[in-house]
Amino acid sequence: MLASDPVTGLASMLSQPFVRNALLAGTAIAALSGLVGYFVVLRGQVFAGDALSHVAYAGALAALAAGLDLRLGLFAATIGVGLLLGSLGGRAVTDDVVIGTVFAWVLGLGVLFLALYTTHSSASNGTANVNVLFGSIFGITAAAARTAAWIAAGLIAALLLIARPLLFASVDPAVAAARGVPVRLLGPLFLAILGATVGEASQAVGALLLLGLLAAPAAAAQRLTPDPWRALGLAAALAVLAMWAGLCLSYAAPVLPPSFAIIAFAAAEFALAAGYRRLRAPGWLAAPSGNRARPVHGPPS
Repeated sequence: MLASDPVTGLASMLSQPFVRNALLAGTAIAALSGLVGYFVVLRGQVFAGDALSHVAYAGALAALAAGLDLRLGLFAATIGVGLLLGSLGGRAVTDDVVIGTVFAWVLGLGVLFLALYTTHSSASNGTANVNVLFGSIFGITAAAARTAAWIAAGLIAALLLIARPLLFASVDPAVAAARGVPVRLLGPLFLAILGATVGEASQAVGALLLLGLLAAPAAAAQRLTPDPWRALGLAAALAVLAMWAGLCLSYAAPVLPPSFAIIAFAAAEFALAAGYRRLRAPGWLAAPSGNRARPVHGPPS
């Protein structure tokens, strides 16, 4: 718990190895989630991110049921299904029918793997199922934190490498294709990066809540600036801020799980950004004398 003096409390928190591991892995994962999340929101693929979160759960359970490291199942399943979604869609952006069909199929597999795991394997690692669902960032080891940071750095580099053509293909796929941009290739490639990001974020906030870290900071950034490159950087910054604030709050109040605190701050960022944009809209003016803003109507008749 943090001390009454903020400086002393922060120093005490940072002296804990598990906190430093969580900050290392969490910062890298949050930055990646913000960057990828911006394109997820821009391309209207939030449903795909939600589907891949369930794929992460099913893949992790499949690996656990087979006696393997759950991270193998996380990344193999999410990257594989991401590529599958992109290939089946046949367009720049995968449609909801394809995503919904794969979603239902994966949920069925998840039920099967859960039954196999709880029947035969849960005695050896009884908390793994809960950790996959809700994350366990304060339990991450130093080696796992370094691995997560390196994987996130690699995925960020891959995303930035395709960011410019991906932005073009996301805004106007028809014109992008006419200008020679490989739109059909970029779709599956981005979904593969999204799948790997989902696998990474599952370790921090869990499969059930990772969509909030992907979508909320990115949606907030879009409401704060129309410039795509500024919004891209702002999405990463807001995701990292939510991660740091959530970890600090969870450390100060241990009754709050880290994943809940992180997503709560991410949701608050979106709510504040949406409120700010509404107040800045042309149809609203700040009333004098501190009165509440009101919509502007035409002159009285």
